[in-house]
Amino acid sequence: MTLRSVLIANRGEIAVRINRAAKALGLRTIQVYSAADADSLAVRLADEAVAVGPAAAKKSYLNINAIMEAAAKTGADAVHPGYGFLAENADFADAVVAAGLRFVGPSGAAIRLLGDKVAARDAARKAGVPTVPGSDGRMANAAAAAEIAAGIGFPVMIKAAAGGGGRGIRIIKDPAFEQQFLQASAEADAAFGDGGLYIEKVIERARHVEVQVLGDGENFIHCFERECSLQRRRQKVWEEAPAFRLPPAVRDRLCASAVELARSVGYVGAGTVEYLYDEARQAFYFIEVNTRIQVEHPVTEMITGIDLVQEMLRIAGGAPLSVRQQDVAVAGHAIECRINAEDPFKNFQPWPGTIETLSVPEAAHVRFDTMLYAGYTVPPFYDSLLGKLIVHGGTREECLSRLAAALAALDIRGIPTTVPLHRALAADPDVAAGNFHTRFLEAWLETCFAAPDGAKEVA
Repeated sequence: MTLRSVLIANRGEIAVRINRAAKALGLRTIQVYSAADADSLAVRLADEAVAVGPAAAKKSYLNINAIMEAAAKTGADAVHPGYGFLAENADFADAVVAAGLRFVGPSGAAIRLLGDKVAARDAARKAGVPTVPGSDGRMANAAAAAEIAAGIGFPVMIKAAAGGGGRGIRIIKDPAFEQQFLQASAEADAAFGDGGLYIEKVIERARHVEVQVLGDGENFIHCFERECSLQRRRQKVWEEAPAFRLPPAVRDRLCASAVELARSVGYVGAGTVEYLYDEARQAFYFIEVNTRIQVEHPVTEMITGIDLVQEMLRIAGGAPLSVRQQDVAVAGHAIECRINAEDPFKNFQPWPGTIETLSVPEAAHVRFDTMLYAGYTVPPFYDSLLGKLIVHGGTREECLSRLAAALAALDIRGIPTTVPLHRALAADPDVAAGNFHTRFLEAWLETCFAAPDGAKEVA
């Protein structure tokens, strides 16, 4: 590997994860941080840390000039963007390369192509990947959208062309939706600086299945799939690998289609191709490509033994893929629970504050990726994700049993967290049977989830 150092342009648990992966490869780590993160675990772990601005993300973690100045000042060889913030910002990727550094991810051109949902759908179609019935491109106005919707049938979903994270999305059940169209466009413009929308048919009771791909520009492989159907407000809550009840023939076609799409754009680094899966018809449809490492990447690592972050760093250093497709195999089952600083008994209200004590289960089959330590104060300025509890088992049944035990042992004191939610999910018979889809969790929260004796539980 030609890299000697990497600047980590992110924060939280993913910054800790990249720090550890880079150090395992012998790289010097450089951590940028905002004024709110001076005492963060990522800063403590890094070989060098550089302040890049005040707490506000726009003035720190989203400040390209400040991050590039930090890279120049410290002599970094590469920049890893993690996920969120600038991870899928094509201008940032271009700025890193223009400065003579390696961007740990795909090119700016690939990010632009695949980050635009309409362009990505077109690329998927050209690669022979099935797409959800919908518009061929951006819709000019609400009238054009109504015409397309009438043709494919209600319900439909209008989505932001430059979107992500569930923003700029509306499910439409009635032909009179001009106001919803305008609201979605305004929301998309505010969130992404692009109010463009496209439309897709709603796949009822769909499951969310995604494929992890790796590419070095010439060689492309998949690391099998993940199931991410348990979502609240289109935000993933619980992920597992491999997908449950996915027929082998469907898995083969699904993974092959993701590799073909990666090959068609000459993909470099780690990426995720996301699909909706219609279990009744055993049909899958392309949704989008995430041109970065995913929050849920650990479940793939647990079942394949491949360190995806290290692989990204090797590729950025000019090395070819270290594994061939025939070397990638699934061993057992893994489940990840996202642990957030939110009170699940108070409509998931974010709850920053000080971690009084932290006790983490220790076992060969348990992994806890986190930014926490006892005495750390969770700041109120950023996403509420504290960490991810990941558990592996020989079978899904064993994995669920081990997960329940690990969740019972995980003790975070000082602030409410979503641990009680996951304890309830791990004990739910429908979850155990795999009887869920992308709309399951919100209905389950209304009917099956409540604090014991009506009292708020604090994990």
